[in-house]
Amino acid sequence: MAARSSWKGYLKLSLVSVPVKGYRATRSAGEIRLNQLHAECHNRIKYQKVCPIHGEVSKDEIVSGYEYAKGQFVIIDTDELDELRTEVDRAVNIDAIVRPDVVDPVYFTEKSYYLLPDGAVGQKPFALIQKCLADDDLHAIARVVLFGREEVVLVRPLDGILAMTALKYEAEVTHAVTLADEISPPDLAKEELKLTKTLLKAFVKPKFTLAGYKDEYIEKLTKLIEAKVEGKEIVSPPAADEPHVINLMDALKRSVAQAGGTATKSPAKRKLAPSTKRTKTAKPKRKSG
Repeated sequence: MAARSSWKGYLKLSLVSVPVKGYRATRSAGEIRLNQLHAECHNRIKYQKVCPIHGEVSKDEIVSGYEYAKGQFVIIDTDELDELRTEVDRAVNIDAIVRPDVVDPVYFTEKSYYLLPDGAVGQKPFALIQKCLADDDLHAIARVVLFGREEVVLVRPLDGILAMTALKYEAEVTHAVTLADEISPPDLAKEELKLTKTLLKAFVKPKFTLAGYKDEYIEKLTKLIEAKVEGKEIVSPPAADEPHVINLMDALKRSVAQAGGTATKSPAKRKLAPSTKRTKTAKPKRKSG
């Protein structure tokens, strides 16, 4: 079954407006949810929505409201919220074109979407924007309202389409520079730097892909649940030995050797060969008289 788009709107670059549809780029796969139970009877703990006057209420009895004064609310209907949204809210309005390294990954959220042209009329302008961004290695910063929340997004070319990732606002980010006083820069020896760079180069993988990674914790948890359902005895794996703290240089050299790198040894000091030059001997003084 083909994936269904989760959002439709427009990609706007100045006066160019492209109808687009968005597909979620991420999904929750293999997640295991543990329920809260009463320890004595193992019945599931329920969370009920309760009115202090009428007791438990159903979902269709609940409305949205804003507290403008203590205990005083004004009711906001969902239809009124829909009327506030205009065509502009459905548009991905491009504000800036930037280089890929301008936005630090710390700003990225988990909300990512793929944008595709929606209908025949959007095919050519979409292709033009996508190709020009890809050819010149550029990204776009835009604003859009997604599911009732105004977002700042990063739009980038990816495999012939556009990927859109919601970004955190400045107030939501703690910058690394604020933690600078926690660091006391040590003196780094040339040999230590050389060995560390050699070790890093040994781990370089030009054809790296994340496809080989899997959630091993979920696999172990699944096996644990299956074993307990079948009534099997749970055998804990032996505890791993704590790593021994060794000298930094020794650790670097051993790591480089283990990774298949070449740890260049410091050249040994050469012993000076005995001098072959003849030393001048003092001439005997002639006796007078």
